Formats: sequence, structure tokens, C-alpha cells
Amino acid sequence: MNPARTLYDKHIDSHRVCDLDDQGHVLLYVDRQVINEYTSPQAFSGLRAAERSVWRPATALAVVDHVNPTAPQRVAQMPDPGGARQVSYLAENCHDFGIELLDILDKRQGIEHVIAPEQGFVLPGMVIAAGDSHTTTYGALGAFGFGIGTSEIEHLLASQTLVYKRLKSMRVRVDGALAPGLTAKDVIMALIRQIGTAGASGYAIEFCGSTIDALSVEARMTVCNMAVEAGARGAFMAPDDKVFAYLEDKPRAPKGELWIQALASWQHLHSDADARFDREVALDASTLEPMVTWGTSPDQAAPISGCVPDPQAVSDLILRQDMHRALQYMGLDAGTPLSDIVISHAFIGSCTNARIEDLRDAARVVRGLRVASHVRAIIVPGSTEVRERAQAEGLAQIFIDAGFEWRQSGCSMCLAMNDDVLAPGDRCASSTNRNFEGRQGAGARTHLMSPAMVAAAAIAGHLIDIRHAGVRP
Repeated sequence: MNPARTLYDKHIDSHRVCDLDDQGHVLLYVDRQVINEYTSPQAFSGLRAAERSVWRPATALAVVDHVNPTAPQRVAQMPDPGGARQVSYLAENCHDFGIELLDILDKRQGIEHVIAPEQGFVLPGMVIAAGDSHTTTYGALGAFGFGIGTSEIEHLLASQTLVYKRLKSMRVRVDGALAPGLTAKDVIMALIRQIGTAGASGYAIEFCGSTIDALSVEARMTVCNMAVEAGARGAFMAPDDKVFAYLEDKPRAPKGELWIQALASWQHLHSDADARFDREVALDASTLEPMVTWGTSPDQAAPISGCVPDPQAVSDLILRQDMHRALQYMGLDAGTPLSDIVISHAFIGSCTNARIEDLRDAARVVRGLRVASHVRAIIVPGSTEVRERAQAEGLAQIFIDAGFEWRQSGCSMCLAMNDDVLAPGDRCASSTNRNFEGRQGAGARTHLMSPAMVAAAAIAGHLIDIRHAGVRP
């Protein structure tokens, strides 16, 4: 009799070509890969130098998202010569190796982890790899997505396989109803704060519980996207009727009889009832408050009702030193109420929180209000499709009337790799996934939070509890 298996086990077992040793290394077949202009150049150069071809070009999808400008008027020209070369080299490689490219002017263009699901490129049961750590996003659809390095991209393109070491399994059970104003972003930020940025290192996380069941598919993507900030190399949620409904009308989803067959197969994508996990973590969502970060790591976070913590109150010397460094970089004093922190910028975007539901949340907050006079507020939709939908729903005009800049899609101010860069000392309320030193620009200071919280901060001019801000959570 076969032992009970986790959802992670089922993905690896169904894609294992062979065992390579007794240490857990396997040769893993990968169904699909997403390629971007930033992490692929060396991989393609390696293929060219070795005179190798791409084994299965149809399984790859290439996008331009990291370095492209997001100015309101979309143009193909790149102001940065380095970025321009990355984009042109990607186009050259896709042409020569037969890979589909969604370039800057393509109507399907956008951030890879937004467009892959919305195009139906990601399906339950698949194993998908990409040169970006936030490929964990795809676990929300019942797929196994993980980030890989440049040498691995080359190997994957040449062979459709990777040398892979099995992870341990962690189950995170989240139960309880989220209070008004609380979102999936608060759930994952609270988890990262609880277990730390290394708490899931070496693990694949499976999320379950009543809170997860109640989340929309897009909200689940936010949770899986940021699981990597706790150190996880994979994140899963068993696909359910919400996922199937989300996928049914997607351009690349199976149709007709193939859809019926796919649904029958996907029904088995869940952990067995008596499957054992290497670690169990529980989170009570009913106790959560809106979360914000105060430091330079995603786990340096606290409820908005709290204060900047005092390093002297921490007994661990290394942790205390990390906190001191973070507060020095952030220009904050221990004991300062988080709601007193004044911002200069507000940014809504990224592969974490730039989908249509995120923009709807933000629009409900800012409708009929104005951005504070000292704040520059920017909204960058996650894809051209999201942008057009937001315009059709009237959301874009709400943002424009409130004083937000309404931009084209791309990674933008999530990371300082394009022309959307903060200056030293700028302080940004951001819906992104990382608040590392220099992440949004050298010397720039980042506070992570949900899109609705960013919108509220933009209006108030400082971090603020959306539940008591006089806005519409």
C-alpha cells in the first residue's frame, strides 16, 4: 500500500524522471518555464556557445517586465542603453530559438507572475520554473512554481529537466474570518513576522484552513508570492472550484473534452488526509490587524496600531544588532507610533499586489479624496489587461482624480532596475514584497503593506490604520 502523500510529494513524484542519489536529488521534468529579459541573457549565451538548441520551445513564454519604462504613454524605446540591450537580446534569442515573446508593445504584456496565470499558462498539477524567486506565486493555482538561477535556466532550456533536491514539507493552517480592512497581504506578512525570513528555509509550504478557503484566487496568489520571503522554495494551495472557475475562460486553458478531462484529474490534487508534514504552523486570522514593516526585512513588521520596537528590549545580540542597523537605515526611533511615520511616496504595483482586485481595493479607499500635497503617488497595473480592465471599470479615473499617476504595466518601483527609482531619504508606502536596503533606490526607505493601506497612507500623508482613517476599507 502506498504511503500517504502531501500535495508537494505528488507534484515531485509525478515529474521525477529518476533518482540521482540517496540524498533526495532527482532529475525533475519541468512542464513550462517563464523567461524574462533580466535573468535569461547568460543562459542564452551559454546555449549559443555550446551550439545547443532549446529542447521544447513551445513550453517557454518570454516577457519583458523588469527594465521597461512604465510612463503613461507606452513606447518601445528604452532610455537606458543597458536595459535596451537586454530587451533586444531577448527578442533576438526568442526569434532564433523559436520562443514566444510578449514584448513591450504586446497587448498581453505585463509582469510575468501576473500574465502567466491570466493567460492560462499556469495550470494545476504543473511544475513551472523561472529565473525569479516569486515564481512561488503559481502555487495558488495548484501548480508547483519555483525560482532558478541562470545556469539552471540554460540547463532547463536545453533539456526540459533540472537537477532538484526534495524539500521538507510545512503545513500552515490559517483559520478565522478576516476583519474589515484586512487582506491576504496582512496574512502573509503576519506569518513571516511569526516564523522569520528563514523560518521556511528548506521547506515547501502548503497553506490550508478556513481563511485560505475564503480568499479569492488573486488573494491566494499574494500569499504564495510572498511565501518566499519566509525562505520557502515552494508554496501550495490545493486547487478548488474557485481555481477551476478562474481558469476556465483563460486563453490557454484546455477547452471542450480536454477541459472535462483536466477537471477530473485536478480533483486529486490535494494532500492525502493522513499525510504527515515535517512542520506544522497555525495562524489565527481573526486576531490580525493591518500590518506594516518598520525595518529592512519583511519579518521586521508590526500591526499598524503598534510602535517602532526597541532593540534594547531584545535579548538576542545578533537580532538586536540587526534591529539597530535597520532603524538607522530607516531613520526611525524606537517607540515612534507607526501611524506617525510621514511618507514622501506611495506605490501600488508589483507581482504581489497589482491585479484587478488590488486596484479595486485601493479605489474604494481613495474615491472622492485627494493625495496629500507632499506625496507622490503612483499606480502601476500588473499587466496591460489589468490596466485596460481598470480603465473600463472607471478605476483609473478615480485614481487620476485623486492625484495618482496612472502608469503602464511593469515591475516599476518594486526594484531599482528601471527609471522608477526613489532618491536617498525618500520614504515609500509600498504594496511590494521586499523592503531591503536600496531595493527601491539607494538610500530609499520602504514600508510594506496592502494596496488599501498604501492608498490610505497616500491620502493621509503618513502611515495610517485603514480601519480608523475615515476612508472606505
